[in-house]
Amino acid sequence: MAKAKEGGNLIIKLLVSIFIGIVLGLVAPKNLMVAIVSIKYFLGQIILFTIPLVIVGFIAPAIAELKTNASKFMSITVLLAYLSSVGAAAFAMISGYAIIPHLSIATNIENLRELPAAIIELSVPQIFSVMSALVLALMLGIATANTKAEFFRNLLSEFQKIVLYIVQNIVIPILPVFIATTFAGLAYEGSITKQLPVFIEIILLVILGHLIWLTVLYTIGGIISGINPLNVVKHYGPAYMTAVGTMSSAATLPVALRCIHKNEDIPRHIQDFVIPMCNTVHLCGSVLTETFFVMAVSKIIYGTLPPLVQMITFIFLLGLFGVAAPGVPGGTVMASLGLITGVLGFNDAGVAMVLSIFALQDSFGTACNVTGDAAIAMMVTGIAKKYMKDEGSVIHA
Repeated sequence: MAKAKEGGNLIIKLLVSIFIGIVLGLVAPKNLMVAIVSIKYFLGQIILFTIPLVIVGFIAPAIAELKTNASKFMSITVLLAYLSSVGAAAFAMISGYAIIPHLSIATNIENLRELPAAIIELSVPQIFSVMSALVLALMLGIATANTKAEFFRNLLSEFQKIVLYIVQNIVIPILPVFIATTFAGLAYEGSITKQLPVFIEIILLVILGHLIWLTVLYTIGGIISGINPLNVVKHYGPAYMTAVGTMSSAATLPVALRCIHKNEDIPRHIQDFVIPMCNTVHLCGSVLTETFFVMAVSKIIYGTLPPLVQMITFIFLLGLFGVAAPGVPGGTVMASLGLITGVLGFNDAGVAMVLSIFALQDSFGTACNVTGDAAIAMMVTGIAKKYMKDEGSVIHA
């Protein structure tokens, strides 16, 4: 009861933050926006600084606890993440061919108001990048498990406690303020009031696609694991809202872990391994969005949809790029610009429009990514129960 109330309070705080941010952005003069932008920049630096620590602090101890099956779980998780991303992209491609030719899509985009620069940009660089943290966590965890280094395994466990304290007492409390400043910036520059109506049809279609794909993922997860999907997804409201507000899988990771920890059907070891791992490699919502959007933009600018062969090549490669994309705002589309120009042949105008429309819904794609991670955790749990029964610590939380 206490945990449910705590999660509900966080959702309320996030919703209030979004509302306050939009109102501030619509009415704030330039001088006030300078202060808001400065606060957003600093808080964003603090949040992003902690992400590599969270990845190492949760993945490495979780792998060490998995012991002899550590490398198997890593391979299974990455494979499931890739299949989910490719499946989401294929679903978007099929939907695009069926729906986009029948849409009447507006093509004019009004210029946005430029956000003022921060007064002071106090940079707090990460100790190492997200991908470096992921590789380090995997190496430390696998090596600790295979060498049976009990002292270092206990050390990793203690480090996890320290990171958890940082998350609960620093990151979570400042998230509502960071979200409010983010939406204030969007409202001030005009993304909410000017650009959104232009692309409202395809954005709503993409959000509907997110919900359909999440339903598919959780259904498959329930079948494989034998776990009721509703018992998992019901805790994910705060994580979904945080992703909508921050537009960053990485910034949402602490909240996602907090949400998954409320579920007792998925072993804690799997939770602490799969969720941070998928935070970097599982971007189903983003690839679904990008696939549908590149088809829509192709129709808008070039008057035709991309050929089927090009689209098939695009989605299989996009799945790989999604695995490697950092969990930061726009990570997937930025990492795959080479595919958009090289495979689909988009020019500068096409790329600019893809980036613009992607930015409008980036928060919802991120929310789909984060929420879908729990479904992957369910699948990994089911595979562990059926094919790795010798690993007792995996099966029991």
